[in-house]
Amino acid sequence: MRENKRIVCRVTGRVQMVMYRDFSQRKARKLGLVGFVKNETDGSVTVVAEGTKERLDMYLAYLHKGSILSRVENVQMEWKEGTNEFTDFKIHY
Repeated sequence: MRENKRIVCRVTGRVQMVMYRDFSQRKARKLGLVGFVKNETDGSVTVVAEGTKERLDMYLAYLHKGSILSRVENVQMEWKEGTNEFTDFKIHY
């Protein structure tokens, strides 16, 4: 069994009201990742995802690209150990 890792990201740019959370959720589920995505009051988006390092690396490429309507300026990311606390990838409101 491969060891799960966690990424905690803060995504800035035009990432709210442009389907970025939905995009992030769909890509995470496609890759078999678990965690959540949520809008922040400062206009950024927080993403917490867990899975294998290989799949998280693929997911990070999607986060940098963003949805067709978004314009990602920056993705601040931190690697952590996985906690296995999630069972799905959800949008937090």
